[in-house]
Amino acid sequence: MTTAEVAEFLRTKERTIYDMVAKQAIPFTRATGKLLFPRRLIEAWLEAQTESPEASALPMPQIYSGSNDPLLDWALRYSKAGLAVRAGDSSRGLDDLAAGEAMLAGLHLFDPVSDTWNVQAVRNVLSSQSFVLVHWARRTQGLLVAPGNPHDAASLRDCVELGLRFALRSEGSGTQRLLDIQLSRSGLSMADLNIVPGTAHTHADLATMIETDAADCGFGIQAASGALGFVPLVQDDQFDLAMSRRAFFEQPIQRLFSFARSPEFVAQAERLGGYDLSDLGTVVWNG
Repeated sequence: MTTAEVAEFLRTKERTIYDMVAKQAIPFTRATGKLLFPRRLIEAWLEAQTESPEASALPMPQIYSGSNDPLLDWALRYSKAGLAVRAGDSSRGLDDLAAGEAMLAGLHLFDPVSDTWNVQAVRNVLSSQSFVLVHWARRTQGLLVAPGNPHDAASLRDCVELGLRFALRSEGSGTQRLLDIQLSRSGLSMADLNIVPGTAHTHADLATMIETDAADCGFGIQAASGALGFVPLVQDDQFDLAMSRRAFFEQPIQRLFSFARSPEFVAQAERLGGYDLSDLGTVVWNG
């Protein structure tokens, strides 16, 4: 919806909508420099503002939605948290959380304007005052290449100049957005890449495309490289978990974070590689 349409929908003035955007009190996005308001998120936001003594008693869906992370996927299985995993990306996870269709959402969305991770995206989508953002891990992102790096690629520019077949992640993923930023900083664009058909929906999908020679390289996390070659490019990819304040104290979330303090979990992170767990569990943002 446009500003005029959302104002009509909420039966208020456009000026009020602009004020709410300035205060980040309503879900919105900017596309081609214009303010837009996704109807599904506005409806979910409006429902979240409803005062009801029974609201806190409603059961939450036992679902994790959002970005794919190998260590988190493993922890969700072995922690006995009881959360089902809905495949998606960072943007989808926030949308599902805002719509009440998930208990937990994982994301790593970098905002080049504020030079921060995730907080701006959460403020744009989860505008009510009942959500928190908790840090999971910092990860190393870079180029996944064939074993031994046979083309000796050391940068995105090398991938372009060598004409390497490049596999992409899905458009709404934090990794794909980070690739856009890294290309821009290198004076390149997506049009410069020799992109192969198909989309890697997870980091494992990306690794498989390279292992099966469907692509020469792709942009992903070190933890997914396995026996492949890996060229580090970004050391501080920040992966966080968003949830309601109420959900944070629910058994599934508490089991997950309790398991993340175990020696077994730390050992798995070391085996995968590319993880910095020093701030795991820190509250990054409290709405």
